[in-house]
Amino acid sequence: MRQPEMVVDIYIDGACSKNPGPGGWAAILIYKGTKKELHGYAQETTNNRMEVYASIAALRALKQNCRVNIYTDSSYLYNAFQEGWLISWQNNGWKNAKKEPVENQDLWKELLNALKAHKVIWNKVKGHSDNQYNNRCDALARKMIRDNVREETVKAPEQPT
Repeated sequence: MRQPEMVVDIYIDGACSKNPGPGGWAAILIYKGTKKELHGYAQETTNNRMEVYASIAALRALKQNCRVNIYTDSSYLYNAFQEGWLISWQNNGWKNAKKEPVENQDLWKELLNALKAHKVIWNKVKGHSDNQYNNRCDALARKMIRDNVREETVKAPEQPT
């Protein structure tokens, strides 16, 4: 008898201060009412990199093949799948419509690899709205920036005068 397929909802968000600059990402994985929060920090990055990385980290956290509903407020991430950008980029040797190298190619390739084990449906949510999980991801991503920038400032060696 075939086991029922696991369905996991994942909410993701990325944030960046100064863009490029310090960045944070967060994801909330929800399975049968149980929630798991993931988050991280990068010292020098962009908001788009953090959005893509959040989805990679969330998918990597899954222990088995699942049906996944990913919710993002990132048009960049959502449109890459829904508008066929990723397919075009791959078909064009990872060049965009301007014949320039696609930005964040390294992460897009990692994401495509992480997707192989799962059936994923991408969903667009309105950012900074009434979605509690999107808002929580946004708060966690921003907190990662605040906490880590503060720590870096405290740890920085004094400059000679």
